[in-house]
Amino acid sequence: MIDMEIVILAGGLGTRLRSEVSDRPKCMAPINGRPFLYYLLKYLKRYPVSKVILSVGYLREFIMDWVSANCDDYPFTFDYAVEEEPLGTGGGIRLALSHASSDNVIVLNGDTFFDVDLNQLYDSHLVSQSYITLALKPMTRFDRYGSVVINDTDKRIVEFREKQFCECGLINGGVYVVNRNKPLFQGLPSKFSFETSVLEPQCHLGNLCGIVQNGYFIDIGIPEDYHKAQRDLL
Repeated sequence: MIDMEIVILAGGLGTRLRSEVSDRPKCMAPINGRPFLYYLLKYLKRYPVSKVILSVGYLREFIMDWVSANCDDYPFTFDYAVEEEPLGTGGGIRLALSHASSDNVIVLNGDTFFDVDLNQLYDSHLVSQSYITLALKPMTRFDRYGSVVINDTDKRIVEFREKQFCECGLINGGVYVVNRNKPLFQGLPSKFSFETSVLEPQCHLGNLCGIVQNGYFIDIGIPEDYHKAQRDLL
C-alpha cells in the first residue's frame, strides 16, 4: 500500500468570509466548536496518509498552535510550507510540493470538504499517467462555479468553462493528485494562480484527467455555506 502525502492549502485571506470569521484563517473557522481543519483531518484518517503538509501564511499561528496541541490524535506527521508573502494558489502549491518526497501528491483546499475516495482517485491517476488528476463533483442548477468538460472515453479534461448558470454539469472539486516531477511550473513567477497558469495550459496539452465523485461537498468560502456546514457536519 502506498503512503499518501497530502497538501492542505490553508494560506488564504478569506476575504469573502470576513463578516463571519475575521480573526483566523478560513480552515480554522469554528464548526460546532471545532475548527474546519478538524473535519478534514478526521476524513484523512480513513486513508493511508503518512504526512500532511499545511501551506500556511495569514495568521498561521492559529493553525500551528492547534495542530501542536492535537497532533497526537492523528497517525500522520505534520509539516509546514510557510508563505512569507501571498503566493497565490499556484505559488502556494509549488512551495508545498517542495516539502514532499512522493512523486504524486494529493492537494486539498483548506476551506472545502469533498468526500472523495482518495484510493480510487490515486489509483486512477497512476493508471492514466496524467500530470494532474482532478476530482470532479456533479452539480445541478449552479452559477457559483465554472464547469469542467471531460472526454468520456479516456477521462481527459478537454475544457474549463467560465462561471455562468449551468443546469447540470461537473465542477472542479478542489482535490487533485499532482505529479510533482512534471514540468508544471516552468517559467512562472513567484505568485500565480494554479487554475489559470497551470490547469488551463495543461488542459490544452491533454495532460489532465478527471474522475467523477459524488460524495458530500461543501465550500465554506461564503457565509451561506459556512452556516450550512454548521448543520451538515454535526
